Amino acid sequence: MTERRRYLIWGMFLALVMVLSACAGGDIEEGGDDGGDTEGGEAIQVAAVWTGEEQASFEAVLDAFTEETGIDATYKSTGDDVGAFLGTQIEGGNPPDVAMLPQPGLLRDLAADGSLKEVGEEAAQGLEDNYAPVWTELGSQDGTLYGVYFKAASKSTWWYNTSVFEQAGVEAPSDWDEMLETAQTVNSSGTPWVSMGGADGWTLTDWFENIYVRTAGPEMYDQLANHEIPWTDESVITALETFGELVGDESNLAGGTSGALQTDFTTSVTQVFSDPPEAATVYEGDFVAGVITGETGAEAGTDFDFFDFPSIDGSEPAAISGGDVAVALTDSESAQELLTFLTTPEAAQAWAERGGFISPNESMDTAVYPDDNTRQIAEALLSAEVIRFDMSDLQPAEFGGTVGKGLFLRFQDFLKNPDDPEAIAKALEEDAAAAFKE
Repeated sequence: MTERRRYLIWGMFLALVMVLSACAGGDIEEGGDDGGDTEGGEAIQVAAVWTGEEQASFEAVLDAFTEETGIDATYKSTGDDVGAFLGTQIEGGNPPDVAMLPQPGLLRDLAADGSLKEVGEEAAQGLEDNYAPVWTELGSQDGTLYGVYFKAASKSTWWYNTSVFEQAGVEAPSDWDEMLETAQTVNSSGTPWVSMGGADGWTLTDWFENIYVRTAGPEMYDQLANHEIPWTDESVITALETFGELVGDESNLAGGTSGALQTDFTTSVTQVFSDPPEAATVYEGDFVAGVITGETGAEAGTDFDFFDFPSIDGSEPAAISGGDVAVALTDSESAQELLTFLTTPEAAQAWAERGGFISPNESMDTAVYPDDNTRQIAEALLSAEVIRFDMSDLQPAEFGGTVGKGLFLRFQDFLKNPDDPEAIAKALEEDAAAAFKE
């Protein structure tokens, strides 16, 4: 046999082996390094808490990523308890390649136990080019960058039914005392002032944080967030007493105290825009607009509007922000490519143009936002002089982000009995000390 013929036969054999190997491939397994290869790279799984419209919008982002890179990215919902879901997946050795975490505290926990992979150079450069430094700081633990913030939220917006305000003859209040007076006028007109989603404890933490940063100031806010001062500090008592000025009067609340404790977040929004409305206002983040337009027939500028969370005793304007951070849990190169893509204005635009989204990416043109309300909130958040991240999200997950425990539970207890702030503060401190292992 000639040398040339031997090489030809050997080449045909190798080609046949490659074809047979490709045909023998099975279904793509969930997560980790078990994903198959696609034209652009290894397929990956991405997990997040989002469902419904939010899931559809994020899947549009993943579609844009696939179109850009050729990499398939499949989505899996974690359910409400992201930490528990990821803990089970990690323990079983099959985590998703990328997860979107709603709490920096959870990022710290996962980084501490070695579950996260460091953000690559390209994604780190994308953050430097397109984001304010605070977002890199929030995505880091002990000087190592683990996360890319993709979705931000302004949690200092108060939404109202314009027709209720018109019928009561009131305007949006500018400070806390004026707000309490306005509430009494609206109550007297036959509609309770506010619908409160107390069944979801996280909404109550947002109330406290907005009050606390205005009564105690941003420096004290940082100290409490880091547990450098105890929850029994007088500044906490003052904030709880201020909160009690509103919730201590049941006539302010749709359904009274018991109604508030049985109302979830989505219902708290729809109650304000039902026919007839069950409340005049609802406090929560910019994402309320998406619920209003998605769940009711109300139209922005005509049927609903918003005002900033009121100043308290002359406090300077402040914004509480939240956000979702993307982290890699496997060594997949495709996971790093997704983190890099999420730092681009193109990724942000894929969701922003659909609504219900604010991007911390300063390079994205705010003209992309589909309505004036979102655009105004986004621009205010990006330009705010005093901004603090959601305090509950900064805590260890067992204290700040677990249903039926810690902050969620204690503020529900406070809503039941706002007359004893010292007892709530003591319980909060005991929970915090255990979570911080002090």
